[in-house]
Amino acid sequence: MPKLDILSDPICPWCYIGKANLDRALAAHPDHPFIIEWHTFQLNPGMPPEGMDRRTYLEAKFGGKENAVKTYARIAEAAEEAGLMINFAAIERTPSTLNAHRLIHWAGIEGRQTAVVSLLFEAYFEKGLDIGDTEVLAQIAERAEMDGAVVRRLLAGDADADLIAARDAHARERGVDGVPTFILANQHVLVGAQPSALWEQVINEINEIPPEGTPIQ
Repeated sequence: MPKLDILSDPICPWCYIGKANLDRALAAHPDHPFIIEWHTFQLNPGMPPEGMDRRTYLEAKFGGKENAVKTYARIAEAAEEAGLMINFAAIERTPSTLNAHRLIHWAGIEGRQTAVVSLLFEAYFEKGLDIGDTEVLAQIAERAEMDGAVVRRLLAGDADADLIAARDAHARERGVDGVPTFILANQHVLVGAQPSALWEQVINEINEIPPEGTPIQ
């Protein structure tokens, strides 16, 4: 089965939209061939651990309030097309996502990675929760049937923080400069929130390939 590696950040709206589009295609094809793994990419690797005021962050990133409003108007439109409603008004802070990526890493070890990614997107974009907060992350872990006490203890220290930073740096060294980035079978790279129709086409094409060793009729 082909591997689908996804580089993403849980505060990236295009990643949220891209996942929704992919999920729709996967739901339409329950026999899809993908083995999915999520990988680290921090939009703001230098973000302070406590995060920062969202309005201040957006205006600094996009060069003022007007540009920020225009950018997020496009995002809101794309989200609506994907069947999502992002509650921008509820998001008061832009968090550091280092700890969220640590949680995603630990979830991968337990086979709960996609569930945790989904819950992180929900917490941030739908509920406006601070996913840089240890307790918020521990509760997300518990909802994904992980051990919240263990996650709290790990987050209280620096376990795997260096690993996450190294993976982020490695992605940039490989040329990744934006997310979502999808890597199919370690060969084909798709950048951006791809439409569901494209994923359905990919799934259909893969499913039509005869298994290795199948005699040619």
